[in-house]
Amino acid sequence: MSPAGLAQLGVSTFVFMLAAAAAKNWTISPSGWRLVLVLGLYTLGNLIMLRLIREFGMGVALSLSGVIQLAAVNLVAFAWFGERVNLVQGTGIVVAIAAIALITMGPYISPR
Repeated sequence: MSPAGLAQLGVSTFVFMLAAAAAKNWTISPSGWRLVLVLGLYTLGNLIMLRLIREFGMGVALSLSGVIQLAAVNLVAFAWFGERVNLVQGTGIVVAIAAIALITMGPYISPR
């Protein structure tokens, strides 16, 4: 994973976190400008993802992004909006994070 790719992944995660927070705010208090903000942020995040797909490949890029977003957005949901998950949902989040660790580290820890 190149430093540039890692930086793009970080930026896309940040953009998607902002988009998710904006979407939650829109659901609480709908307005036209909030909807435009949500759509703009998700569009920007997906444009960055296109570059990541080119660099890492579709499967790895979308898996990495999906699970990193899963963890980051849940942190925002728990810390900022006070949301909670039950034991089964929490276990699913942990298993998803473990899965992405295996996908990411697999080429480095298994024989080729």
